[in-house]
Amino acid sequence: MSEANRTHVALVTGAAQGIGFHIAARLFAAGYRVVVTDINAEAAAAAAATLDASGERTMALPLNVALQQDFEAALAAVVERWGALHVLVNNAAVTRATPVMEISQQEFNEVVNINLGGTFAGCQVMCGFMAQQGYGRVINMASLAGQNGGTSTGAHYAASKGGIITLTKVFAKEMAGKNVTVNAVAPGPVDSPMVRELVPADRLPGLLANIPAGKLGDADFIGDVVVMLARPEAYFTTGTTWDVNGGLFMR
Repeated sequence: MSEANRTHVALVTGAAQGIGFHIAARLFAAGYRVVVTDINAEAAAAAAATLDASGERTMALPLNVALQQDFEAALAAVVERWGALHVLVNNAAVTRATPVMEISQQEFNEVVNINLGGTFAGCQVMCGFMAQQGYGRVINMASLAGQNGGTSTGAHYAASKGGIITLTKVFAKEMAGKNVTVNAVAPGPVDSPMVRELVPADRLPGLLANIPAGKLGDADFIGDVVVMLARPEAYFTTGTTWDVNGGLFMR
C-alpha cells in the first residue's frame, strides 16, 4: 500500500450496491478513504458500515447525481472532514430496457439526465476543485452499450453511455495541464444484479454463447481497473476508455 493510498480520499456515486459497491470495496482494500454515496442514504450508510464498521476510513452521504447541488454539498462535507478529495468515480446510473420505438420523451430525458447529466455534473464540480488542488483522478463508468448500441439495454441507456465516453475526452483535455486525469471504463456484461435483472435465466445461455470469453465479467476486477486508474502513477493515462467486455468489442 502506497503512502498516497493511506491519505487519499475517493468518492464513488451509486456505491450502495452492484458494481459501485465492488468499486468502493476495492478502493477501500487498496487503502483509500472511501466516501460511499447513493440516492438512498440508508443504503449508503449500510454499505459504508459493511466496508468499515469503525467508520475511520469511510463516510456515507446521500447524493442524487441529477442535482449539481448534491455534488457541491458532498464535496463540502468531504473537505470538511478530510480536507481534500483525490478520486471521483462517476458510477451511478439507471437502466431501462424499453424498446426504442416505445421510449417516451420523458423517459429518454430522465435516463440521459441521470446517466450523462450526472457524470457531467460530477466532473464539473469535482474537477474544478481538483484543478485548484493540483491533483485528481476521475473515472467515469461507461459501458459496452455505448460502443455497440447495446443488446439488452435501451437506446437511451446506450446513448447516455456513449455520451460519457465523449464527455470523458472533453474533460480530459480540459484538465490535462492541471495534474487531473479523466478516464472511462466500459464493462460488458458483468455478473451483477443489474445484468441478472435485464437478462432472464432462460436467455443467459444465449448471452454467454455470444461472449468470446464464454462467461460474465467479474465486478471485483472492474474495481481493480478503477483502482489502477486512480493511482498517482496513472498520470500519463487520460482520455482513455478501458474495455472490459470478454471480447465482445475490439478496437
